[in-house]
Amino acid sequence: MTAQATSTTPSTGDPLIIAGRAYRSRLLVGTGKYKDLDETRRAVEASGAEIVTVAIRRTNIGQNPKEPSLLDVLPASRYTYLPNTAGCYTADDAVRTCRLARELLDGHTLVKLEVLGDEKTLFPDIPQTVQAAEILIKDGFQVMVYTNDDPIMAKRFAEMGCVAVMPLAAPIGSGLGIRNPYNLRFIVEAATVPILVDAGVGTASDAAIAMELGCDGVLMNTAIAAAADPVLMASAMKKAIEAGREAYRAGRMPRKQYGSPSSPLGGTFF
Repeated sequence: MTAQATSTTPSTGDPLIIAGRAYRSRLLVGTGKYKDLDETRRAVEASGAEIVTVAIRRTNIGQNPKEPSLLDVLPASRYTYLPNTAGCYTADDAVRTCRLARELLDGHTLVKLEVLGDEKTLFPDIPQTVQAAEILIKDGFQVMVYTNDDPIMAKRFAEMGCVAVMPLAAPIGSGLGIRNPYNLRFIVEAATVPILVDAGVGTASDAAIAMELGCDGVLMNTAIAAAADPVLMASAMKKAIEAGREAYRAGRMPRKQYGSPSSPLGGTFF
């Protein structure tokens, strides 16, 4: 269930590669929490995202044929759907949800795995996540895994065969921004698969920082959907992702303890 637009290499020359497919946009967006499907559509379009996440337990993508479907406003011919296991607290529930998504989306195997351990913080339950990842990978799924910002676990998930690792920047839906940039940098430096920040972004500067740290992309939902103007915020996030990526590729100037003039006095005519 992959968008036609991803079948060729993007013209930017700097594509995001996930599970062997190339994407122009490094911004992935969720589809929940909007006031209606029309606002969902407009925000996603403004974001420029090509990959959209969908909570199988909360969003209709065919389970209820008599109700409006997300597929009506975000057609699978245009977007890559990333079913997620939001709301799952055990490995069994997460695996069952992914298998349901595969059935609903005609054999689709790219999924975002999250197994939560606490209803208040929504931090991941790592042992249950590992268990679910092992089962899903053996079952032929391409797993993008939500985890904490632990460099050791990030490495382990990559070694297991996850196609992307998605460390949190802060608790889901908190909007607190990048709370531990050092751990994210450690994860990026050791990465063998794409690293995408997932959870905690609150505004455009947070997204830019994640990209400047070297992350391959950012996934967000609440930061856009809960904004006063979701469509405008989606547009801002698109620009922030692009600017942060360009800054990372350009290489920032060294930090210095003291200032230095932009126009040195040496060699001047006075």
